[in-house]
Amino acid sequence: MSKSSKLIRPLVPSVPGASRRAQYSASTKRALVEVAEELFTEHGYSGTSLDAIVAGAQVTKGALYHHFSGKQALFEAVFERVETAASKHIHKAIKGNRDPWEKSLRGLRAFLEVVQQPEYRRVVIQDGPAVLGYERFREQEERSTFANVLDIVESVISAGTWELEPDMMETFTRIFFGAMSAAGESVATSDDPRAAGARVETAVGFILAGLRTLVEQGVELPTPAFDEPEVGDDEDEAG
Repeated sequence: MSKSSKLIRPLVPSVPGASRRAQYSASTKRALVEVAEELFTEHGYSGTSLDAIVAGAQVTKGALYHHFSGKQALFEAVFERVETAASKHIHKAIKGNRDPWEKSLRGLRAFLEVVQQPEYRRVVIQDGPAVLGYERFREQEERSTFANVLDIVESVISAGTWELEPDMMETFTRIFFGAMSAAGESVATSDDPRAAGARVETAVGFILAGLRTLVEQGVELPTPAFDEPEVGDDEDEAG
């Protein structure tokens, strides 16, 4: 039996300064998102109907449409909820850790734990891109987890004598963020997520070890090279 089928109408908590109607509205919205998350995780987006969601939350369709324009809007709320929970889990793992290498490994392990969770695998990895569209999917993903990646990258870069311009720091972060997104997808869609996660941890650990060696040896980062136009090019084009 689905867990959502056992849900009853949520009790309305007493919130100082909030009207009874506002409290009930908030609890109804929360119940809809919680039930939708369970059903989307178990059956996928296409296999979940709005009828099943309102039945699980014990509300009317009118109540659902009061909060969400439709199924896709409700899915987006679930997506945000799952991504926010993932971001908090990773942030908790790296918070207060001053050693950049230990911080990086803890963040990586927390991330690999997240991508193996059923709700993250189904809602974010499997259904997210198709339902939200690639651009919207990336926008939502970056909004929730990009800050954690930036925090880790800044810690690693700061371990050396390197001083990067903000644009270069963002470039480093986006490259690492993209690599982690791809790695997360490979783990989440693997027939053996635990083994896939172990391989990712080994690969990223190897890269971090290389960066640490560069830091300890005091190796300077190469200066970005820009192609300068040859003298006379503009005159030739003008001619």
